[in-house]
Amino acid sequence: MHGSSPAAWTAVTLCLIGFTVGGIALVIGPSWSMFTVGVVLTLLSGVAAKVMSAAGYGSKATH
Repeated sequence: MHGSSPAAWTAVTLCLIGFTVGGIALVIGPSWSMFTVGVVLTLLSGVAAKVMSAAGYGSKATH
């Protein structure tokens, strides 16, 4: 099934953590360094998904 893979779960988890860190940074401060960490984590989630998918941890569904 589409999206039910370790690569997808890792990407979603990293993206949610990054979004949460960035949101908290804006509410408590704003703390721009913490916001930057959140943005970087969010952007790295896509890279992590591509790398894990290329390593064989993506879905095996055929289209």
